[in-house]
Amino acid sequence: MTATLIIGLSVVIVAMNDEDPGVLVARRGSDLAALPFGTFDPATHRTFEIALRGWVREQTGFDLGYVEQLYTFGDRDRETPEATLADAPANARVVSVGYLGLTPDQQDLPKQLKARWRGWYSHFPWEDHRTSRPAIIDDEIAPRLATWAAGSDARQARVHLAFGLNGHDWSEDRVLERYELLYEAGLVIECARDAGLPLPDVKLGEPMASDHRRILATAMERLRGKIRYRPVVFELMPNRFTLSALQATCEGVLGLPLHKQNFRRSLERTGLVEGTGEMMSATGGRPAELYRFKREKVRKSAALGISAPTVRREP
Repeated sequence: MTATLIIGLSVVIVAMNDEDPGVLVARRGSDLAALPFGTFDPATHRTFEIALRGWVREQTGFDLGYVEQLYTFGDRDRETPEATLADAPANARVVSVGYLGLTPDQQDLPKQLKARWRGWYSHFPWEDHRTSRPAIIDDEIAPRLATWAAGSDARQARVHLAFGLNGHDWSEDRVLERYELLYEAGLVIECARDAGLPLPDVKLGEPMASDHRRILATAMERLRGKIRYRPVVFELMPNRFTLSALQATCEGVLGLPLHKQNFRRSLERTGLVEGTGEMMSATGGRPAELYRFKREKVRKSAALGISAPTVRREP
């Protein structure tokens, strides 16, 4: 029997809530959090992006601004999450096309649509190293992965490199690799759900519908890498902002603490921001100057992103 091919469109819409990045989620039939999602109909949709914007507006009441395509997921094997659609025919093959959208604030949403903003670290608690190395890595993840990798040098090497174990440094750019490793090891709820197996005894982060946590991991990894070579972080900022707020946004995205003086020196070298002369009163401190993003600089040249000098910690 010939399989029916369905193209699903989903988007990770990121906005900051003070210092914490959040994503816009809706609810699907399983009551799990889901990214805004819909199918592409070639008979009625002229482009993927037009279809996506329509689905987002219909499901969340949000008008999508900045957006870029992330990746196309079409895998069908036991080691990666499979894209699913509740009302798809039994012989359907769902191909997921993921997008990344950025917005400067978590806008209020129509209550009747049951969409909401949710912190992305609730789905990936092992990714937030801003204050310290998350205890979940050494208390829960490392022992379980050690059991799974026992007897295989290749598996052990992957585990150590991905999670910064056995003398390896933590790399914030391996978000997708870490999630797919946990899925392959059967340690996340999505794996048990897809394979029809009992749920794992410990919940490692909040699960999502279909393959949406995998798409979110891809978006996190893309954004973490991209802020270093393109000024996309300013899509998350208001028109006027303090340098402290800009640094906090970068730290929230990267999940790492940044060195304040080095961050500001590197920012000054880029010429991407300029002071407005306006001041914002800070509670308990001196007023801070407000800055703006020099968007015209990007239009005239291939502007770089922001260097992210991290704080060195003792091992």
